[in-house]
Formats: sequence, C-alpha cells, structure tokens
Amino acid sequence: MKDLIPGLFRDMYSKMTAVLCRHFGLSNIQIAEDIVSDTFLKASEVWAIKGIPPNPQAWLYTVAKNKTKDYFKRQKVFDQKISVNILKELDEIMLPTGLDQNTINDSQLAMLFAICEPLIAIEGQISLALQILCGFSINEVAQALLTNRETIKKRVFRAKNYLRESKFEIKELSDRQIIARLPVVLKTLYLLFNEGYYAKHENQFIRKELCYEAIRLAELLTGNNTTNMAQVNALIALMCYQSSRLEARVDNEGEIVLFDQQDKTLWNRDMIDRGNYYMVQATNVQETSKYHIEAAIAYWHTTVDQLSKWTYILQLYDQLIFVEYSPVVALNRAFAYAKVHGTEKGINEAEKLNLHKMSSYFGLLGYLYSETDTAKAINNYNRALDLACSTAEREAFKKRIHELLQ
Repeated sequence: MKDLIPGLFRDMYSKMTAVLCRHFGLSNIQIAEDIVSDTFLKASEVWAIKGIPPNPQAWLYTVAKNKTKDYFKRQKVFDQKISVNILKELDEIMLPTGLDQNTINDSQLAMLFAICEPLIAIEGQISLALQILCGFSINEVAQALLTNRETIKKRVFRAKNYLRESKFEIKELSDRQIIARLPVVLKTLYLLFNEGYYAKHENQFIRKELCYEAIRLAELLTGNNTTNMAQVNALIALMCYQSSRLEARVDNEGEIVLFDQQDKTLWNRDMIDRGNYYMVQATNVQETSKYHIEAAIAYWHTTVDQLSKWTYILQLYDQLIFVEYSPVVALNRAFAYAKVHGTEKGINEAEKLNLHKMSSYFGLLGYLYSETDTAKAINNYNRALDLACSTAEREAFKKRIHELLQ
C-alpha cells in the first residue's frame, strides 16, 4: 500500500477533480480538490485497517461521490436547479461498480479547454491547467515553465480568483472557440509530456505515467474533426518518438544512460511506427508548427547511427530556435553543433549561452570537456551536481566525475 496510494493519487487525482468540476463548476475548483484530497486521506486510513479493496479506483470514485452528496446535503443556501439535478447526475455517472472511462475522458478534455479561458492570461491558463488537470505541484509548474515558485503561485491565485468571481462554469464551446484555445491546450499537453520525460521530481528522473497520459489525451483530440489538425498529429508523433526510448534512458539500477550509450535493442519499434503514422497524418497539409520540427528531430534520433543525421538535426534546431527560442532548445542545438563541427566548436557554442542556473548547461559542458580537459569537465560536472533537482540526475553527475578521476 506504501506505493499504491501515491501511484493512484498521481494517476487519479486530476481525473477525479475533472469529473467533480463538471458538476461543481470551475468557480468551485477548491471544493472539488478538497473532496478528492479527503477521499485519498480516507483511503489511507481505511485500507490500512481493512486492506486494499478489489477495485481501488472504483472505491475512490464511490467515496468521492458520497462525499459530494454529503456536501450538497449540508448546504442550506443552494441553487434549486443544482441541488435537484446534481445528485441524480452523480448517481448516473459515477457508478460504484466501475469507471465510466468516456465520462472521465470527456471531463478532462472539457475542463482543459474550459481552463484555457481567453480572459485569463495565457501563463495563468497553463499554470492552472498543469496544477489542476495534470496534478503538478507548484514547484513542478515553476520548473516546467522555467520560472520561480512565487510567480506561479500568483498566476494560479489570479486564475482561480477569476473563475470564482465570475462564477465560471464548463460550457459547450463552439468550433471557433475550440480552435482558438487549441494552442494553449497543446502547450499544456507538451509540458505534461516533458515533465514525464525529463522529470524534475526529487526521486524520479522519468515519470512514464505522465508521458502516456499526455499521449492519451492528445490522441483523444484526433477523434474530433475540429481538433484533428496537423499540429495535433505532429505533437503525438513527437511524443511517440520520444517515448520509444523510455526503457533505454535508465539502466537496471535506475541510473541515467546517455543517448550515445543507450541499448538500441530496448527502443520500442511499435512506438516508433506509431510515431511514423502520426507524422504522415501531420504532413498531409501545408502547415509547419514547432511540433512538426521537434517531431522531425525526434524521428532522426530514432534512426540508425550515421554521422549525416546530425547535420539534418542541426538544421532542424536552427529552424526551431528561430520559431520558438528556449534554453533547452539552445542547449540541444549546441550538442548537435558539436556533433557536426567538432567538440571545440561545440564548447564555444555552448558557452555563449551562459545558462548558469541550469544543471543541464553544466552537464553538457562537462560532457564536451571530457574529451579535451578533464579538470574543466570535473569542474562543470560539480557545478551541475549543485543544481541538479533529482536523485537520478545527481547520481549521473557523480558517476561521470568518478569515471574521469579513474
């Protein structure tokens, strides 16, 4: 049970919150969150005494449903329409014998599009979506958006305050509204996937469940003619290509394995083929988004080793950095630059970035200097070690230092 409840919490918290918000309205997100949190607290107490139920997920939904009923029964000042219909809807939708997956899926997507309300600043939309729908902590949101904790807290507070004061509810959107909100929805799914692929969590370097959840939600968008667009398919292709290498990115001891040292037999060919399918769907129209470029880069990473591929990858990074600059893209481009033009020029390119607050910046310099200057390599790895967020990342830097000292 020690691992079960935290795992269920990561997987089910946002889904349960989304389902409840369909009935409470987004203006009452806090109530929905409190009920879900109380449900997990009760699970930890009851399961410790009576044991784990046969269907833990159904148990959680049943308890959440009953807690919601109790909440509404306690309310004395309550809109009659809500008080009459809500209990009936909960009985019909949240079945105690199992999960209505369609309802959960619809609730999550409906809530995601609803949170992307244009009257809320885009940064607030993404921050709120990552926290409420994706289950990110404030620290994880800050890391995903490369900003500080206090800024994110203010963004989330302003966004929730707007929803509360405007008595905002989830409503059916027009096709025009859906298309207008789609870019922020895709950005949120992109960040959700990235947190799984490059987790900043203290004890996890990779969080596969987040990667697969992002793919699942993105694939739901392809089932609707309005949202089955080229950039959606390109994003899914990107996530599939990246996911194909998940098993090879850590060894049996949980240590990080550098790209050059990965066991390619562990790459998932089915996931690569899945990425190829979505890539074809993404290129059947004259449209090129940042997701197209990143998917193409990820595709080349799944190909067999050949020097020529790094030339193509560098060209793609040159396009991507022009379309949307980010420190991560700049670092990845510097790595590709070193592959094409040699280590010395790669070091010069990397040092121009001056990303002194990022562990990956010093990690890249440590890697590049390993070939020419052991002392500088160790110095950079030590600086990376000081900035590392996860245990796996710290252990990886320690291992590189140890190898250089041999």
